[in-house]
Amino acid sequence: MSDEQINNPASTIAFSFGDPEPVLEGREILDYLEAADMGEYFETPISFDGLAKSLRASIHHSSPINVKANILASIYRPHPLLSASTLKKIALDYLVFGNAYPEMVRARSGRVMRIEAAPAKYIRRGTNLTDYWFVRGWKDMQKLRRGSVLHMMEPDINQEIYGLPQYLSALQSAWLNEAATLFRRKYYKNGSHAGFILYLTDAAQNPEDVDNLRKALKEAKGPGNFRNLFMYSPNGKKDGLQLIPVSEVAAKDEFFNIKAVTRDDMLAAHRVPPQLLGIVPTNTSGFGDAETAARVFVANELKPLQSDMQQINTWLGEEVVTFNEYQLPTKSAA
Repeated sequence: MSDEQINNPASTIAFSFGDPEPVLEGREILDYLEAADMGEYFETPISFDGLAKSLRASIHHSSPINVKANILASIYRPHPLLSASTLKKIALDYLVFGNAYPEMVRARSGRVMRIEAAPAKYIRRGTNLTDYWFVRGWKDMQKLRRGSVLHMMEPDINQEIYGLPQYLSALQSAWLNEAATLFRRKYYKNGSHAGFILYLTDAAQNPEDVDNLRKALKEAKGPGNFRNLFMYSPNGKKDGLQLIPVSEVAAKDEFFNIKAVTRDDMLAAHRVPPQLLGIVPTNTSGFGDAETAARVFVANELKPLQSDMQQINTWLGEEVVTFNEYQLPTKSAA
């Protein structure tokens, strides 16, 4: 907005603020679904860097994943070869990327000293389907020791080289949720929540009064929002000064609707009961009994995840991954 426009009461002034800046655009992550041959290794069917960024796009996307990993680590029985923290890393990789790579660390004698979690974001499967590479960028790659890596993968219907996470269908909702939040942030940061049309037709006003009013409105944006304005017009008419809101109510309603709908989509994809995530119900009936929901969640989601983690036992030839029974806190006597 130029000074000439500000100082000229007769001019028509229009303004806009920048577009919201999402973590990731959908076209960048879902642009191909087959593993491309890169020479020494196969590229992943979708961008794993995009999946890592999308984890933090929405609280309702990251929180269910962390809940599963935390509960799994809490009931794991630590073993000298595999610590609880390492198992949690393996579980997070498995849940976020649909792939996990436990790696044997051996002594010079060949004895297995411990199991580490090779970061799934950077591990690529060799074109011979036997070797695995640690790839950080173009020509920045290192082959892992043959036979030292277990490839745990969620099955994919399009190819069998890599696994894919189960929540892919909810990514659009996660990005829409993020976009709504970013838009709202810019809406407030730019002071546009004070957006309205001040319609002034009172003939009793002189240009100096109009300039002062315009300046006061201009200074009400940005830091120090929600300032009060005073207008004195002793000879003015009833409708000489009108305040016309610009879609404030509609924007507010759509924001909450988008947040609620996308949240439900993500929770459906992750299959985590909302009461386990600290979500406050908006209806009078609530979400139901939290204890029952927790038991169903453990039986339907945690048990299969435990079975997936126990692939490590078959790989090592000994029982390393075992779990305690999930126990809910007992109610203290009154």
